[in-house]
Amino acid sequence: MNNALRSQWQVPAGREDCFDAKRHAHALVIPVINEGQRIRAQLERIAAAHLPVDVIVADGGSTDGSLDADFLRATGVRALLTKTGPGKLSAQLRMAYAWCLDAGYDGIVTIDGNGKDNVEAVSLFVDQLNAGYDYVQGSRYLKGGAAENTPLERTIGNRMIHAPMLSIAARHWFTDTTNGFRAYSVRYLLDPRVQPFRDVFARYELLFYLTVRASQLGLKVGEVPVRRSYPVGEPIPTKVTGTSAKLQMLKQTFRAARGTFNPSTGQDG
Repeated sequence: MNNALRSQWQVPAGREDCFDAKRHAHALVIPVINEGQRIRAQLERIAAAHLPVDVIVADGGSTDGSLDADFLRATGVRALLTKTGPGKLSAQLRMAYAWCLDAGYDGIVTIDGNGKDNVEAVSLFVDQLNAGYDYVQGSRYLKGGAAENTPLERTIGNRMIHAPMLSIAARHWFTDTTNGFRAYSVRYLLDPRVQPFRDVFARYELLFYLTVRASQLGLKVGEVPVRRSYPVGEPIPTKVTGTSAKLQMLKQTFRAARGTFNPSTGQDG
């Protein structure tokens, strides 16, 4: 890694609790905050699946007791990273991605910690990274994927607004750009034309930016089928609630699409 570039990273402060040694070439990063039984059940499914990844939990400051250290050790989690600095999801991801790159991983898979995704698909992402892909998006809309009990509002927003907007900007058609189940190569994250470790990425901006940037730069991108299941008869497991939050997400999407977050390196693709 270029030490000069590393010194410029803006990474929020956090606490590290490491429970195990590095055992795999790829990391699975799970951002969470107060997910309760959903994240505990998800970690148990991950442990049972014997996936080819080290599990890294990126906590935004949970207070519900769901991330008990003994439980994390029992389910094979390698590390719990707790963000103590400012920012929300994108800040959690910057903290975790920086830790994974410093630890020497070849690539990173990210999955939401709210239990909606089929954890077994992690292996598909690792296969694609091993095949040379730099950005892999999970899609419930591909053949072999499944969108179960998805709220109509979510389907319309994703299929008719979010995915078309970011696909046009990316110069590559993606079908499920609101899905946080995705993977990145180290080459992509360390490319000086990307620079994901900037404080401008605080909420959801980093997800949308990394969706469009790889194919703009001519890197290898693709999608894999996944299953995303919303619970029946329960509140929707999401942190995006209320009109204001949804409008803010739309604004962040538009800024990513128009290139607002692209660094000024003079080397653009």
